[in-house]
Amino acid sequence: MTLPPRLLTAFNDDFITLAHLHQEPPRVANNGGPWTTWLMLGGRGAGKTRLGAEWVRAQAMGAPPYAEQRALNIALVGETAHDAREVMIEGPSGILRHCPRSERPSWTSTRRRLEWPNGAVATTFSAEDPEQLRGPQFDAAWCDELAKWRAPDETFDNLQFGLRLGPRPRQLVTTTPKPIALIKRLVIDPRTAVTRASTYANAAHLSPAFIEAVIGRYAGTRIGRQEIDGEIIEDRADALWSRDMIEAARIAAAPALMRVVIGVDPPASSRQGADACGIVAAGIDEGGLVYVLEDATVQGLAPSGWASRAVALYRRLEADAIVAEVNQGGDMVRAVLHQIDRAVPVKQVHATRAKHVRAEPVATMYEQGRVKHVGASFAALEDEMCDFGVGGLSGGASPDRLDALVWAVTELTKRAERPGPRIRALWDDPLVPPWTGFRR
Repeated sequence: MTLPPRLLTAFNDDFITLAHLHQEPPRVANNGGPWTTWLMLGGRGAGKTRLGAEWVRAQAMGAPPYAEQRALNIALVGETAHDAREVMIEGPSGILRHCPRSERPSWTSTRRRLEWPNGAVATTFSAEDPEQLRGPQFDAAWCDELAKWRAPDETFDNLQFGLRLGPRPRQLVTTTPKPIALIKRLVIDPRTAVTRASTYANAAHLSPAFIEAVIGRYAGTRIGRQEIDGEIIEDRADALWSRDMIEAARIAAAPALMRVVIGVDPPASSRQGADACGIVAAGIDEGGLVYVLEDATVQGLAPSGWASRAVALYRRLEADAIVAEVNQGGDMVRAVLHQIDRAVPVKQVHATRAKHVRAEPVATMYEQGRVKHVGASFAALEDEMCDFGVGGLSGGASPDRLDALVWAVTELTKRAERPGPRIRALWDDPLVPPWTGFRR
C-alpha cells in the first residue's frame, strides 16, 4: 500500500517518530543531572546534520521533547562560513529542508540570519573567525563538526560566554570524533550528555554505492573506526608524530623569514576518487627554525587547477620557489606550473626512498622543536601526520599533504643549497603576507 503524497510528507516530517535511538534527546548528563551540552559523536552519514537541524527547529518552536522552552536567539557554528550555509542551512539535511512550510524561517544570507515567523532568530558563525562570537548572546547553539574547527578552543570558549539567555541555555555538538583536547574534555565533562552512533545505524538512508565502496574499503581500519564507527582513536603507536608533539609546535605568528617555499605533491590522475594534490607552504627564519604556514591541498582538479592553486599561494606568500615531486609526471609538472606563470622558480625533486624514510628526519626536527605550526590548526594535515607510520596511513591512502610538507621542510633545511639572507621586514603594510600575524 502506498501512502498519499500529503500523508507521506507529513510522516517524513515527523522526526520524533522516525528518529533513531541515538537521535533521541538524552535524559541526563554524565553527573546524573540536567545536561547543558549534548555531544553527538557519529560516523559519516550517521544522521548528525539531520539531528542538528531538527534540534534547532525544535528550539525555535519550543517543541518537546527536544526543547523545554522556546529559544529566541540561536547560534549556528560551522567549520567555515561556507559549511554553515551549505550544510547546516541549505543542505539536504539542513534546517530549511526540514522545516514545514508553516514554520519555515526566512534566510538572509547577507546577514547570516534565519528568522522564524514566531520571532526566533538563528545566526551563523564560522570557526575560522572566533571573534565573531564576542558580543552576541544566545539561549541555544548548534556546533557542527567541532573536531574539524580551525580554532576549536577559542571558538568554543567565546560561544560559552555568549550562552547566557533564558533559564537553561543548551548546546548541541554534532561531530565525527577526533582525539583533540576539546573533544576529550567534553566527553568527561559532568554537564555533558554523550550519544554515539556508527554509519551502520543510518545505512538504510545512505547510497548502496557508498556503503559498498567506503565501508568495504575502510571497515576495520583505524580511520574506519573513527570515520565509520565514530570512535575517538588515540595516537597510533608507531606514528612518526603525536598530537602532543604538534601542539607543542604551535605558535600564533611567524617572525621575519629568510626563505619561503611551496611543497607540491601532484596526483597521478584527476579522476574522481584520485589522490589529492598536496600543497603546503613553509618558511625558515635566520636561526634555522621552520614554520609551516598553510595547507592549501586540493582534490579532484585537473593539472591546470592544482597548478593555479599552487602558483596563487606562491604569489600571495611572496615565496621563493615551488618544490614539486615529479615521479608521477616528470617534466609535465614543471610545464603545467609554467603555463600559469613562467616566472615561477620550480625545483623538481624525485622520490628515491620510501615515504617513511623521507619523513623520519622531518619528524625528528619536530621532536627537537625545530618546526613550528603557525596558527590554530591544519586539521587534515595533522590528521595525516598522526596516522602515518612505517606502513603509511592506516587506511592505505596516499599521504599527499604530508608528502608536500616533507618536501617543503626538506628543501628549506638543505644547508648547502640555502641562499644568502633575504630577510623580510614585517612593517604595517597591506602587502605583508598573512602568516606574519600583522594587520594594518
